[in-house]
Amino acid sequence: MYLLIPAAGSGRRMGSNRNKLLLPLLGKPLLAWTLLAAKAAHSIRWIGIMGQSDDFPDFKEIIMNTGMTKMVHLIPGGATRQESVFRGLQGLPAVAERVLIHDGARCLATPDLFDRCAAELLTCPGLIAAIPVKDTIKIVDPNTQMITATPDRRHLWAAQTPQGFQVDTLTQCHIKGIEQGWEVTDDAMLFEQCGQSVKIVPGEETNLKVTTPVDLAIAEFILRQRGR
Repeated sequence: MYLLIPAAGSGRRMGSNRNKLLLPLLGKPLLAWTLLAAKAAHSIRWIGIMGQSDDFPDFKEIIMNTGMTKMVHLIPGGATRQESVFRGLQGLPAVAERVLIHDGARCLATPDLFDRCAAELLTCPGLIAAIPVKDTIKIVDPNTQMITATPDRRHLWAAQTPQGFQVDTLTQCHIKGIEQGWEVTDDAMLFEQCGQSVKIVPGEETNLKVTTPVDLAIAEFILRQRGR
């Protein structure tokens, strides 16, 4: 299985002036934890990291320290996640038929999650890891801050990554998105807007996206618990 990791973001919400994937977590950069999980998965054989060229020296050091120099390839990213993934698709080997896409900031994903998503992708055109929503969700009018609806949470799932797709189909969806000027927050949304089906694969409660300093503290706690 082929894996693409968007890693071209910044650390603005983390309060950092550098790429948050370079921030330390128990002695290793966030990106290192993501790569080590992918390395331990039985299904992953090729990894592409989409990033900004300024970060490539640091990325290369991380790749070397994880012993993954033959497995990991650097691909210049874009101004948005959407653009970075499209460039990643273009950077895949020509033989790639299916691909998993995983946010580098979800550094707590387990090898088992990668393997389950890879296996399920052999049976469907697209999928995402997700977990059922526990909280009651409110739809709010942004102008008045008044609640307009309360959807039934039994039908609500919180999207995670990995997300997996047939390469040719996802590439065509990205091309259509560019032509139509669509802006999406994940590849599943792009897949859906093109009329494609997306399946849910049960994710992991601990598979949080590290975005703020609080998230970083929670991630450290989870890793310490795993270490015990």
